[in-house]
Amino acid sequence: MIPGLCRDCGSTAGEAPSCPRCGGRRIVRHAQLFDLAVAHVDCDAFFASVEKRDRPELASLPVIVGGGQRGVVTAACYVARIYGVRSAMPMFKALAACPDAVVIRPDFAKYSAASRQIRGLMGKLTPLMQPLSIDEAALDLRGTQALHGAPPAVMLARLALEVEREVGVTISIGLAHNRLMGKIAAGRDKPRGFCVIGDEAAALLSPESVRLLPGVGPALEKRLAARGLTRLGHLQALSDQDMRRLLGDDGPGLRARARGIDPRPVDPARETKSVSAETTFGVDLATSADLERPLWALCEKLARRLREQDLAAGGVVLKLKTATFASRTRTQRLSQPTVLPDRLFAAARTLLQREVDGTPFRLIGIGANPLADRATADRPDLADPDAIKGLAAQKAVDALRDRFGADTIGRGRGFSAKP
Repeated sequence: MIPGLCRDCGSTAGEAPSCPRCGGRRIVRHAQLFDLAVAHVDCDAFFASVEKRDRPELASLPVIVGGGQRGVVTAACYVARIYGVRSAMPMFKALAACPDAVVIRPDFAKYSAASRQIRGLMGKLTPLMQPLSIDEAALDLRGTQALHGAPPAVMLARLALEVEREVGVTISIGLAHNRLMGKIAAGRDKPRGFCVIGDEAAALLSPESVRLLPGVGPALEKRLAARGLTRLGHLQALSDQDMRRLLGDDGPGLRARARGIDPRPVDPARETKSVSAETTFGVDLATSADLERPLWALCEKLARRLREQDLAAGGVVLKLKTATFASRTRTQRLSQPTVLPDRLFAAARTLLQREVDGTPFRLIGIGANPLADRATADRPDLADPDAIKGLAAQKAVDALRDRFGADTIGRGRGFSAKP
């Protein structure tokens, strides 16, 4: 008998199509169901789901989280996706495809709070939890059965129910031998899914397009297709020597992934590579005065995100996109790490002034890279006697915003000039 698990109550299930305990029919079955222990947890249409949680009247409606007509789709619920709306799609195309969609400006503070709740619940299952983004994580539950009195699959099913109950959103789970197959599994049964892939990984991958693998983009796909390698089965059939001749040192690793092999551990200590914020303008902007106002707002947002993650900026990255969609990226290292928006802004403004030459820009962004531990940030310096005052002032501003809302207090440079 193939082992079964009821996802409605978390109990083991027999051969019947429904659960003998609760009558639920969401039964997942797999020969290795209770042996596998590496999971990928992915929230379903996370930003849109949080918005629907807070506005139940939107439950059956198409919801798009994103900017104005010139912005892009940050997230789309599954109803909107039926109409062809996808993340990163220009808003005007999304609204043309789904004119009745409810458009909501993103509230990242709210999404971060929900993410922290979910991570807290996952952390109760295992210390080997690696966040991969705000809405997904990898978990290694090997060795936890004695602690929980149940195999990983059961604990994951209970986690899904707990997230729905306590956070108000749904998750999809992929259970497999390794991180790669866990991620692929999680994407095969969304939303509210639970997919298991075991020893059949290579056979399951064989007919799939090479684009299924993370890291295989259009350029590599085209390069492989020129040699008739369009399916993962084609890569599986080659030797490591063949792959090395084709792609150099990266070749054998790609062949291994094509066979479902992934040696990467779940690493809770994996560092976030960057933290950033950006905005698309309603109309193109070209002058320093016009560009500095949104730049300041982004520096405040970036500083807040850094503090929330106990990180600091060791350098600043300025991103600009022209009206013709050409991108410009400029960087500057800081003399010491910071979480203060004033210091981020000072460095970013220096970079911006070099780019203001009459070119109209449609987007501006600010990022922190490299990152540093927050404990190393903004240390008192005899050459900068105002540093302590700046930290105290920012703490006061944060306290007021935490208590009364983000719009309670602001700096003069962040306000639009009155006519």
